[in-house]
Amino acid sequence: MKIVALIGLVAGSMLCAAGCATPGYSAQERGQMIVRNWDYEWKQAQDDIDHFLLLRPASHLTVWSVE
Repeated sequence: MKIVALIGLVAGSMLCAAGCATPGYSAQERGQMIVRNWDYEWKQAQDDIDHFLLLRPASHLTVWSVE
């Protein structure tokens, strides 16, 4: 009975301790990634609006610095 309880305790602790509990990025890094993504999306939307309103000549290139 002690062995079964010990195995159950070890198995339970392994299930609770493993996994994605620790984040890969800090809160600041995650916020910077979100802001960078929003900025890029907004620039793409501006390109689409300019294309729709014929404010720029037709091109597959963007005027934004994309890294």
